[in-house]
Amino acid sequence: MHTFSFTPKLLTTLRNYSKAHLMADLMAGIIVGIVALPLAIAFGIASGVSPEKGIITAVVAGFIISLLGGSRVQIGGPTGAFIIIVYGIVQQYGEAGLLVATLMAGILLILLGVFRLGAVIKFIPYPIIIGFTSGIAVTIFTTQIADLFGLSFAGETVPGDFIGKWMLYFRHFDTINWWNTAVAAASILLIVVTPRFSRKIPGSLVAIVGVTIAAYLLKTYLGIDSISTIGDRFSIRAELPDMALPALDWAAVRELFPVAITIAVLGAIESLLSATVADGMIGDKHDSNTELIAQGAANLIAPLFGGIPATGAIARTMANINNGGRSPVAGMIHAVVLLLILLFLMPLAQYIPMACLAGVLTVVAYNMSGWRTFKTFMKNPVSDVSVLLITFFLTVIFDLTIAIEVGLLIACVLFMRRVMETTEISVIRNEIDPNQDSDLVLHEEHLKIPDGAEVYEINGPYFFGIATRFEEMMAQMGDRPRVRIIRMRKVPFIDSTGIHNLSNLCRMSQREKITVVLSGVNETVHKTLRKSGFYELLGEENICPNIHWALERANEIISSSQPSV
Repeated sequence: MHTFSFTPKLLTTLRNYSKAHLMADLMAGIIVGIVALPLAIAFGIASGVSPEKGIITAVVAGFIISLLGGSRVQIGGPTGAFIIIVYGIVQQYGEAGLLVATLMAGILLILLGVFRLGAVIKFIPYPIIIGFTSGIAVTIFTTQIADLFGLSFAGETVPGDFIGKWMLYFRHFDTINWWNTAVAAASILLIVVTPRFSRKIPGSLVAIVGVTIAAYLLKTYLGIDSISTIGDRFSIRAELPDMALPALDWAAVRELFPVAITIAVLGAIESLLSATVADGMIGDKHDSNTELIAQGAANLIAPLFGGIPATGAIARTMANINNGGRSPVAGMIHAVVLLLILLFLMPLAQYIPMACLAGVLTVVAYNMSGWRTFKTFMKNPVSDVSVLLITFFLTVIFDLTIAIEVGLLIACVLFMRRVMETTEISVIRNEIDPNQDSDLVLHEEHLKIPDGAEVYEINGPYFFGIATRFEEMMAQMGDRPRVRIIRMRKVPFIDSTGIHNLSNLCRMSQREKITVVLSGVNETVHKTLRKSGFYELLGEENICPNIHWALERANEIISSSQPSV
């Protein structure tokens, strides 16, 4: 049995740490900090909070994730996946509600790590991950339409739902601001073109610096003041706020708990996916449970400073690796760089055009959409495509909480259906061919089933779905043999419903003077049946290790029941 252990990667990497490692991590941390800056600002604003709170999240959560995490190169902070969830919470419950939900998510993530459930998170079906990721991308793009085109809604409140937003956009599309549109187009073009000239400098940073300077010059020297900027909507505080605990309201906690579960699950999936991808890049293996505990700690502490939910960020983690980062020190340096920017350069962010940030988020949404994967996935089995499409449309039309819950439910139902389809129940009456299920030619003689006995073979898991089918099959046959042999050599496990079914069958058979004999029960099923007390009902003498012994036992029962001459 594995015992709980918490060993951050920082402790193991520092054992052989050198000056060369420090210099490499220093350069990587500085570059990743610069890469993270525009994204942190954009994610903060898109989430419905002020821009500096995105940076605060990257500073506090990013530092903690690197300090305590189970990956050598993971970079943590706000990500696009949380935008829609956070925005919805802020709109409905305010920032106080967001703080409570994030704290609860942090506790849940820590519990996932403590109870060693890191591996379980990886078993969430791939169609669900693709579905909600693509759905989030579409939703993020939808929220940026107004800023992309500089639309004016004449005081109308922007609806929270997908369809309502688009209806509002279409009604007011005649208010398009062409200067904002040009700024957004230029930003997207710069982001797309920059990698062709330099892979070290992020396109989003080039776009923000270049477009902000251009917009400032247009306003100062040409009098063009119709380009909306961050300063027009937000007052920016260039400081790390004091830690503050929320006033916990039990009613709010109860209402926000499902949302907290969604934040925790999404954070766990994204962080472990990012860490797994990073492992393949650097030839290392992360500790899933330690990583979850670090993610939980980050989401416990960051909101106390006004931060929003955080997780491992794949793009920033890849930037860290590509720039030479090989230890958690790089992630900690990235957080320090962002803190210095927050304290000394944040006032300059007020000049960044909103359309420029919308362009940055549009590219983020495009990269998140994975439309090529989505398109390829449509060729998969109908059941997988159904889960994908249902999760996608629920994410877009309703919200991510409903999408994940329904997607997991449907995936579980389809999985059970597949298991039921692969589990076979057959009846054998006359003789058994020992060579039938072997790829070797054994040349064994057929085993004769004595008169008055029937053999039922179950091939597959014996759980509640199969148990019901087996019970119905027995009822339909209506036979009353003297002995019923249930061959279970290919039953890997049995659940409580299966045990209940067998117990009922045993009692019913005893009333009808029929003896039930089990054959070939494996060790796992054997322990389960013994622990449940089933053997006391059946009798130890009727538990046979193989079909030969079971047939001999059947002969004994049939012989003893025949009247002596």
